[in-house]
Amino acid sequence: MTPSRAHGPAPATAGAGVHDWPVDHLDALEFDPLLHRLLREEPAARIRLRFGEGHAWLLTGYEDVKAVTADPRFSRALTVDRPVTSMTPHRLAPAGGIGRTDPPDHTRLRRLVAQAFHRKRVAELRIGAQASADRLVGAMVRQGPPAELTGSLTGPLPERVVGTLLGLPPADLPRLQQWRAVILSSSRSPDEGNAVKAEIARYFGELADHRLRHRGDDLFSELVAAHADGALSRPELVSLSVMVVLNALDQVRNQTSTMVYTLLTHPGQLERLRAEPALLPAAVEELLRFIPQRNGVGLPRIATEDVAVAGALIRAGEAVYVSYLAANRDPRVFTDPDRLDLTRDEAPHLAFGHGAHYCVGAALTRMQAQVVLGTLLRELPGLRLAVPPERVSWHRGTVNRGPETLPVTW
Repeated sequence: MTPSRAHGPAPATAGAGVHDWPVDHLDALEFDPLLHRLLREEPAARIRLRFGEGHAWLLTGYEDVKAVTADPRFSRALTVDRPVTSMTPHRLAPAGGIGRTDPPDHTRLRRLVAQAFHRKRVAELRIGAQASADRLVGAMVRQGPPAELTGSLTGPLPERVVGTLLGLPPADLPRLQQWRAVILSSSRSPDEGNAVKAEIARYFGELADHRLRHRGDDLFSELVAAHADGALSRPELVSLSVMVVLNALDQVRNQTSTMVYTLLTHPGQLERLRAEPALLPAAVEELLRFIPQRNGVGLPRIATEDVAVAGALIRAGEAVYVSYLAANRDPRVFTDPDRLDLTRDEAPHLAFGHGAHYCVGAALTRMQAQVVLGTLLRELPGLRLAVPPERVSWHRGTVNRGPETLPVTW
């Protein structure tokens, strides 16, 4: 459905029918019950999250989510300095960063980053990622079972990939991991979050000064060169760098770990994949659709005019969230959506978003997932959980979901 200029009924009274959504901790692959219900019963609902002020709209249907995220009448830039109800006590994306800008600024920033994720670079990074995966899994085999997979493979691999991509000194990665844990926490204070953001800005600022004198063959050097040419401000340079690092160190780690857990707890699907290795790319896409990879919702938008969508009237100035997780489980689009089916051939999933803010690193994430799963399937055909599924521990108080540890054996 395409949103249209609304001249319909007045909105319900503000505050009426608002769902308080604390976003409870969910383990394993449990899907948020509120999202599940709203998708089927109230595809345009109003919610109130733990932090911020007031309420916001939440859209959950596949077509509605696609329409809103592709509609320029919903602005990310207008969220700056707005205390929109939110998941975290501090803003995850900085003002002026790529996540909180609109065209033409967003187009300019996205073009700078997208150029760096060209097919040739991803192919080059894949060679290094595969070599790293081979070494990491080889070390697991030499040590013998059991092993803890997040520490042995799914954590170190994206660290090495992002280190190569940005040209980061390996010794700096543990510090970046500490900062990542604070920024993506839903339980740290605003002061803690802001202090870490200041530290990260200092770090990348100093690194940028160094790269101006000693340029490397990496994405960060390219961004620094763009900054030197006046195409990128210092805050924008920092924002883009932090976005890439956070996605690599947190999202990729959690996604690949959860993919392994999902396959190991769906033995029929795992056997199908082992019998048909060529199914791997399609399997990764289905895993991206099926896995509830985050808690709650991402960044909001602000309506710039009255828009009718999903049977509701969203007024100019109101905040709007979309749920890609819910859209990926829409029964109007996906057959038996709560079932994992590695042979599924239906609509494209929305795990990487849609529209102008579609994830620029999607190809890199797909590549790493294929490398992790392909290497494990080839080198450890007897891979299985070393503990009962219910004993796997999962992250708490974080934006992105995933296992803290993943004990495996073979």
